[in-house]
Amino acid sequence: MKTTLLTLVLISATWRGLAGNDAIEDYAAHEWGTFTSVQGADGVLLEWNPLETTKLPGFVYDWTKPGLDRRPAGGLNSGLKSRFLTLQRMETPVIYFYSDAERTVDVTVRFPQGLITEWYPQAQEIGPSAFPPNKLATALDGLVRQAGLSPRITFESLFGKKGIPDSRIHWSQLRVLPVKEHADVAAAIPNDTSGSHYFAARETDAAFVRVASRDKAHPAEHEKFLFYRGVANFKTPLNITVNEAVDTDLILRNTGTEELRHVFVLHVRRGQGKFTYQERLTPNMHVNVELVPGGCSLLSQDELVTRVSQRMREALVQEGLYPQEAGAMVKTWRESWFEEEGVRVLYILPRAWTDETLPMTLEPAPRKIVRVMVGRAEILPPATQWQLIRQIVRYADGVEEERRQAAANVRQLHLGRFLKPAFQLVLGANPNREFSLAAGNLLDTASKPIDAKSLAAK
Repeated sequence: MKTTLLTLVLISATWRGLAGNDAIEDYAAHEWGTFTSVQGADGVLLEWNPLETTKLPGFVYDWTKPGLDRRPAGGLNSGLKSRFLTLQRMETPVIYFYSDAERTVDVTVRFPQGLITEWYPQAQEIGPSAFPPNKLATALDGLVRQAGLSPRITFESLFGKKGIPDSRIHWSQLRVLPVKEHADVAAAIPNDTSGSHYFAARETDAAFVRVASRDKAHPAEHEKFLFYRGVANFKTPLNITVNEAVDTDLILRNTGTEELRHVFVLHVRRGQGKFTYQERLTPNMHVNVELVPGGCSLLSQDELVTRVSQRMREALVQEGLYPQEAGAMVKTWRESWFEEEGVRVLYILPRAWTDETLPMTLEPAPRKIVRVMVGRAEILPPATQWQLIRQIVRYADGVEEERRQAAANVRQLHLGRFLKPAFQLVLGANPNREFSLAAGNLLDTASKPIDAKSLAAK
């Protein structure tokens, strides 16, 4: 009888323990983000500067203002950001939390082949965990001095081919605050007028998060999500080349070991465009995609954006995001993905790839984790390269008026932040010194804001 009673007591205790663990872990975490690269017709990724045109609110931390008495770090400080080159930009991953009860969570995201460059709220650890923040800054500063402050400071020159073995971001003792019980927290969330690619992510019913106050000078920080960005130097598992036989067609190849899903190919030009959709690409599969399918009329920009936005939201929901999250992601990137002129491919990266590239640890573990990353490949087709070559030659041979016109023609290509890598692509095939000098001068001229007063005076 005693043995039976003892057994019942132990079973009861076990079930109470399990029930308690279920209560502690009864929350969900959802994440979305984007990896962006730029390439030529041959599928080779180009080095570009993803930090120079970052649009983020002033309260977001970066290596020019890292907080916690960290010093600005090497090639990522304000004086050298315009020279820092890499292959991948990890853009706006945000992590949402859903919980019926207030709880404390430790969140760690590792980025072994990259570096976290911006974040909010403040994180207790940022960078290689083996280095205290001040030592990380010193190490980076030394590497930059060794590089001689050259105009091209690459990710590889700072961190080597293998990247940073223990690069990470760690939010310790994060408080998750359900909206129903903490509606007043909304007033504590920071705002400013900058950072157009940030605020749309708040348009969900996710819980608030709070990082505790360090002292009176540094009050607690609140947000609707955890935010971070980074840079890296690796390839994603979709290879894209321009068909040599028909240079208006793209060849898409899945070079990874996992299926790629929801592949969108967009071509936007002069207020019109078209997109094609491929539901899936199995490993080693390749398909030929016409940029403008024969017999199909182009869509107006408004119609294009409406249609592709809806399809992308549906794809994101199919991958596990809540409808509000999918809407927030599409709204965040609507202008960059669907309105900017150019040729680009968007697709969902495999969850296994994401977990390997960005290992995430949540303690205690949630009942569910959803992670949806979109790969973005910006393509510089032969027609764009040819236009740049023509304008460089025109600039080199022309008088002042011809040079102004060449700069205007380059601006009309609307390459935006991909203008510099486009010039680098052209220069790679044309190493002539005179041509390179003309290209550099044209790039400087075309990159400068247009003087409206000067135009009005003419």
